[in-house]
Amino acid sequence: MNYDTALRGYTSKRIEEIDSADILIGIPCYNNEKTIAHVIQMVSHGLAKYYNNQRSVIFIADGGSTDDTREAARDFEIKPWQEKIVSIYRGQAGKGTALRSLFEASDRLEVRVCAMVDSDLRSITADWVKYLLDPVLERGYQFVAPVYMRHKYDGTITNNIVYNLTRALYGKRIRQPIGGDFAISRDVAKFYTEQDVWNTDVARFGIDIWMTTNAVTQGFRICQSNLGAKIHDVKDPGQHLGPMFRQVLSALFSLMERFESYWKGIKGSEPLEIFGFEGSLDPEPVNVNLELMIELFKKGYWQFSPLWKDVFCKDCYDQIRETAEMDSDHFHISTDAWVQILYELASTFHLWTINRYKLLDMMTPLYFARVASFVRQSWEMSSREAEALVEEQAVKFEEQKDYLIEVWNQKSVEKAKA
Repeated sequence: MNYDTALRGYTSKRIEEIDSADILIGIPCYNNEKTIAHVIQMVSHGLAKYYNNQRSVIFIADGGSTDDTREAARDFEIKPWQEKIVSIYRGQAGKGTALRSLFEASDRLEVRVCAMVDSDLRSITADWVKYLLDPVLERGYQFVAPVYMRHKYDGTITNNIVYNLTRALYGKRIRQPIGGDFAISRDVAKFYTEQDVWNTDVARFGIDIWMTTNAVTQGFRICQSNLGAKIHDVKDPGQHLGPMFRQVLSALFSLMERFESYWKGIKGSEPLEIFGFEGSLDPEPVNVNLELMIELFKKGYWQFSPLWKDVFCKDCYDQIRETAEMDSDHFHISTDAWVQILYELASTFHLWTINRYKLLDMMTPLYFARVASFVRQSWEMSSREAEALVEEQAVKFEEQKDYLIEVWNQKSVEKAKA
């Protein structure tokens, strides 16, 4: 069912009672009873420490948790001068609808700034509030993306796909385009609420990249804020990230179609101002199962190689075949091959109008191959040293963008003839 608002009646009434505010911080959540109180506590402390003269609302947007998340959120006592709303959003399941309710509340309350933080954070501090809000309140930025110190094996989808594509396509070096912790001005929140996206898969599975891409393409003033270490419920890439790979790529590639005329005109990229945390921290180690990822890739190769041969150019396919024949000690797929694979995959997604999710399903083993290759390459490196590899890779995506446009245009001609 399509709703014209994500706010239920009782939430709207509560917003009417509050009437207006300066700051709204939203926490989208689902089954986070273990961490929600800590996140609310840090947000409340941050607001009290830095903005105690501003009218502040903490908005918990719950997806119908079956544990005690909402009870924990209700029971936690914030400062007497702060407001709290605990709401179950209305509409299709997913973080997108939670954020829709948050953007609508921001617009109705006429806030100066709206921020959102993930509900599974263990490393959030009171300072995060200042780091996220200050660029909007004090410097006139409209969209603040996060920068974190993350372990080299945390964020493999961002490091190997999302950062590279966003930077090469749209020309801004946004290090964490799907970071989960953002701040926006009220006019951006209003713009988001007015978009016809809330009943689509992009809103369901790719809301973070949708927000970031729209912020760039609409010309909003963007910066980044360093939040320090991000410690949350980390997932092993080999065991948990297959579905996320498919969801994120589906959103990314759909946005490529929507903004084709924009990204085709962008050459190179520019850095963005970074505010926030200035020290250095060592992130928590992340364990990865290298053998499992290699095994998942090889299984995928034997299952899907005939299709891969059809989808990819000969050079590209030959590299994939060679990688499938390598043992674990020498396992490697080159960065150049990975750039080609992603660019050809994006163009094939553009060509296929049906079975697109199936296409991404069959490509997931290639993601495991790339992550396994990155793990092997950076095994002896610190997380800081591994960051240089990520940057090198991002530059190659930029350098080969003409190849993307060439393949994309070829597929567009095929599509028109079909």
